[in-house]
Amino acid sequence: QKVVSAVIAAHKAKMDLKWSAAAAIDLAGRDVYEAVKRSVDPKVIDCPDPSKGKATLDGVCRNGIQLRARARVTVRTKLDRLVGGATEETIIARVGEGIVKAIGSAEHHTDVLANPNLISQAVLKNALDSQTAFEIVSIDVAEIDVGVNVGAKLQEEQAGADLRVAQANAEKRRALAVALEQEMRAKTEENRAQVILAEAEVPKAISQSIREGKMGYMDYFQMKNLQSDTQMRNAIAGSPERASS
Repeated sequence: QKVVSAVIAAHKAKMDLKWSAAAAIDLAGRDVYEAVKRSVDPKVIDCPDPSKGKATLDGVCRNGIQLRARARVTVRTKLDRLVGGATEETIIARVGEGIVKAIGSAEHHTDVLANPNLISQAVLKNALDSQTAFEIVSIDVAEIDVGVNVGAKLQEEQAGADLRVAQANAEKRRALAVALEQEMRAKTEENRAQVILAEAEVPKAISQSIREGKMGYMDYFQMKNLQSDTQMRNAIAGSPERASS
């Protein structure tokens, strides 16, 4: 029934549609009557398809500003390419890709906002209806809005990453400084221990010198008096009364 109706409608529209071609289209699973109807009365397709869950096509201009566009594509069915030709989904995908590419090629987002036809003209040059069952009659930008500043956002994220790297390097240097300080303290304690050990050997050396006759008792007492005098002077120099005066 659809084949008969399609052939009659085609003849009324003065279209050359043979019975064999209409039957082949029907056997291919296509609605031949709808195809004839859309060949006479072009169909408007929303790009992107709202039923797919995406409302706009998003592209970024060279200045980093995102633009969100929505287009309406007018197509006419080509009966000679209906069998084996790509469907509406291919048209929508190709047009969407062309719109995103056209937005990305724009130097400044204001150029596109001032003249949305730049997108349509750029897309129509690419013969997007090749090997499809349709002929693109026109592409009209129905809506175009300014999105986020992608360039500024990327710069902000890069600045944050650089800050985290700088903080990590600073923390690394601080840890190295703390480790070096601990190492120097350990060396100081080690040297102090060696001094104490050396001081412990002094009485032994004095005793041995006295036994061997290299040092007399008077020399020993004179050395002790000198040490006591030195300790007293150091104590006086470090006392609070001395410091305040």
